Amino acid sequence: MMPGTVGVVAPGGPPQGVASLAGLTSGRGTFGGNKRRRTASGGNAMSEAQEGKIKLAFFVAIVGVILTVLGVGTEYWVELSPPKSFYNNQTCVTAHYGLWKGCTKTLWVADIDPERENCGPAELPGESNCTYFKFFTTGENAVMFQKTTQKNLNIATATLALVSLFLMVMGAICITMSLSKEILFFLKPASVCFILSGILVLLSLVVFHQSVMAFLASDHTVPLDHKLSWSVSCIGCAGAVLIVGGILFLLLALPCSPWQRCLPQKDSSSS
Repeated sequence: MMPGTVGVVAPGGPPQGVASLAGLTSGRGTFGGNKRRRTASGGNAMSEAQEGKIKLAFFVAIVGVILTVLGVGTEYWVELSPPKSFYNNQTCVTAHYGLWKGCTKTLWVADIDPERENCGPAELPGESNCTYFKFFTTGENAVMFQKTTQKNLNIATATLALVSLFLMVMGAICITMSLSKEILFFLKPASVCFILSGILVLLSLVVFHQSVMAFLASDHTVPLDHKLSWSVSCIGCAGAVLIVGGILFLLLALPCSPWQRCLPQKDSSSS
């Protein structure tokens, strides 16, 4: 090797292989960096802050789902109370029902508040008898206190509640896919599902109230005092919570924050 050629490596020598390996490593790192930059700048990407907001909105929606299941599964939608002295002076009968079954309970008049004129409330201890409605099997109407239920309205209420539960499940699946795949696109169908489910839940309350009014008007032999109970409160709160959760998902699915669009931040360099 000539003195003037110190540091010059023949083609294919070992230093060239080291240089190639370094270049490959550099290229691989550049490719990964570009990929991360594309993921971070993509329209469907999800940042950690967005993921936290989605989980918080999902928690709100789950609360609405739990309240809906609690209300649909219980039979304390309405309580029916005749006067305490209608049957005898020792016992009286009260009733309560929901979407699937109705219950009658015999209470002791001594256990009832003396200032209360009607029998109840249904939470007092007594002999209870519950039966499932035959709306969905034989199509028969139920009879309580010589009054007949309107099966068409009751079936419509149950159908609306079941459809709303189906939409909640579809919305939950969309949110799960959005979080697992880290794609914001699934937030839009999820928001539609939760908003529609909340509207259907509230609509089921309206139809159920109409069914109660038709039930009371079917016969006037037994005077009854009716009161919507805590199951209806669960359903009402669930409808409101589901709509709020759907709106939150819709806001998170927007390409930019509505606050940034309405109140653009001032550029610090302009000051």
